[in-house]
Amino acid sequence: MSAWAIGIDIGGTFTDVVALNYKGGGLRTLKVLTTHGDPAQGVADGVRTLIGQCGIVPGDVRRIVHATTLFTNALIERRGEPTGLLTTRGFRDVLEIGNERKYDLYDLHIEAAPALVQRRWRAEIGARMDAGGGELAPVDADDVCRAVQPLVDEGVRSLAVCLLHAYVDPRHEVAARDILARHFPGLEITLSSDVAPVIREFERMSTTCANAYIKPLASRYLTSLQERLGKQGLPTDVLMMLSNGGLCHVDEARRTPIELLESGPAAGAISASHYSLRDSLSNLLAFDMGGTTAKLCLVENGNPAIAYGFEAARQKRFAEGSGLPIRITTVDLIEIGAGGGSIAHRDALGLLKVGPQSAGSEPGPACYGRGGADATVTDANLLLGYLNPDYFAGGTMSIDLDQARRELARVGDSVGRDVVGAAWGIHDIVAENMAGAARVHVAERGRDPRDFVLLCTGGGGPLHGYYVAQKIGVRTLVCPPAAGVASAYGLLVAPARADRSRTVSVRPGSDSLGVLENAYTDLEAQVLQSLQALEATFGPVRLSRYADGRFVGQGFTLTVPLPPGPYGSEGGSGAGDEEAVRKALLAAFEDAYREKFGRTPPDVPIELLNLRVSGEAPPREVPRDEGVAAGAAPAPKARRPVYFRESGDYVDTPVFDRGALRAGFRADGPLLVEDEGSTLVVGPRGRVTQSATGNLIVEILEQA
Repeated sequence: MSAWAIGIDIGGTFTDVVALNYKGGGLRTLKVLTTHGDPAQGVADGVRTLIGQCGIVPGDVRRIVHATTLFTNALIERRGEPTGLLTTRGFRDVLEIGNERKYDLYDLHIEAAPALVQRRWRAEIGARMDAGGGELAPVDADDVCRAVQPLVDEGVRSLAVCLLHAYVDPRHEVAARDILARHFPGLEITLSSDVAPVIREFERMSTTCANAYIKPLASRYLTSLQERLGKQGLPTDVLMMLSNGGLCHVDEARRTPIELLESGPAAGAISASHYSLRDSLSNLLAFDMGGTTAKLCLVENGNPAIAYGFEAARQKRFAEGSGLPIRITTVDLIEIGAGGGSIAHRDALGLLKVGPQSAGSEPGPACYGRGGADATVTDANLLLGYLNPDYFAGGTMSIDLDQARRELARVGDSVGRDVVGAAWGIHDIVAENMAGAARVHVAERGRDPRDFVLLCTGGGGPLHGYYVAQKIGVRTLVCPPAAGVASAYGLLVAPARADRSRTVSVRPGSDSLGVLENAYTDLEAQVLQSLQALEATFGPVRLSRYADGRFVGQGFTLTVPLPPGPYGSEGGSGAGDEEAVRKALLAAFEDAYREKFGRTPPDVPIELLNLRVSGEAPPREVPRDEGVAAGAAPAPKARRPVYFRESGDYVDTPVFDRGALRAGFRADGPLLVEDEGSTLVVGPRGRVTQSATGNLIVEILEQA
């Protein structure tokens, strides 16, 4: 009996569907245009088409895994439900006050990211706790109902509850939730103590409101998805990719959809890590470029970098503080509006610019012939010869090359360039935009891009990787198998994961270690409970402890890994006596601080502020690694003129079918390697090798 798993990744332009046979090996892929009006319909149609093409019996599908950008886009485009906020009296304006910090001191017209909750839909109650969790004023049911009733009357369908100091003790928020559930049964409720139980009022409130804002949308979409999959006889207990690079059950995602904001890019990073380790390439820059955006993630020792917060819907893409702070665990990456659908235009200074506006899938680039009247990156790549109009998306889409040429000529005329100059300018600008973002991202983490390998995925990564690599000084490029649907494949090899955190202020040099151990034990129990629904297919669970620490008096924290517990004497230290445990905890923070800042301040006590636990469980069944057999080098399947900067003109270039390549294949550029989902561009300075693992490895030679 065959055992299949299906991965689904919804992007801004394409929805990628992959099917993997765990028993017999082999990956089947399909790209369909995203149906923005009803994304679940596009998913259902794509799955139906793929299983039909592959002859898959629905009953043989064991697992369906899903990632989506729907909820991120809902935040950016403000397409969530009418959302209210219930908070402690005197704190309704925290969303506007924020941190009272301008992200651009010299911009006289600066605008902060608009709050997700309108001021008139923010209500206050008198219940209050002090910073230690002591009750100053109890929750009054009449007070809660009086505050919320006007919001419901005005159409508010989702409510964020964020009461003062709820991260210390959630009793007041729980009591308010129970009251609201009795009196307003149709109201979606989000508690800050469930979503972000950590200190800092603005960030906690912003995260809670964001979850409430997208929760009804997420509930409707996930319910619709389950219903449509169920009608096809497929499993409905879908697994969802989280922003942290792990999987959770669909019911967990429905409760806290805020954790799915970066699910698609996270899947891409997991896929990059999986492919690179097959060739012992543990340090890489994972470059994923799709139809709407391009992402870059730093992977060290085989693990994608992790952050414990980011900003969504920034007013200025690289300006910290210009977006909505979201306090969730996420794969640490940088994202820019550069994809195949990015629109080229003339700016106010008469210069050629590309993006961040995108044609998406509706109407799409001009070459799609769906009404798009703007020249895009995809149009430029077609004219330059990088893409094959007869084999676009595996030949599933018809392409209008003449329409692409007309729109490129129009853009070229506006900036004084011929049609080829305009096409190359678009391609080069996109590469420079990504290279600039990569330089900043890597430098901020104290790394040198020349020490890394660039692994390219997505439909656009292999197209642009060759020139992006040269701009940032990288000499080795890797293109994995099925690169165009790598994020969808990453869903099928990802572990299950859960992260929990809470604020507990402890000085490990002097305070009771029992308090610290009890807090971590409680967090570990929450993580294990969250992963319990998946224990049949994922396990065993590996727990890791982290903490946001600082030297007393500092206004910022540094997240560091801590040694395994237990710490408290009542459970036994597990690492010698109590003094040894204290030294180990202090050394863990000091070592990380020195690596980040060079030295530590003398004679200042250390405080651990936010405690964090991560639980990760690998899949119990993994796909068979087929690799690539050795054999004779195939002849090119075709030749066509392709433009390269080094030549300054079109060059008659061989085109290879990736499926025909064998281990040991080796060739000097220029050349192209095509498969159904992407095209790898190897320029005149490149030399490509097919490894036995299936990765194509490109070495960029020094200029002669």
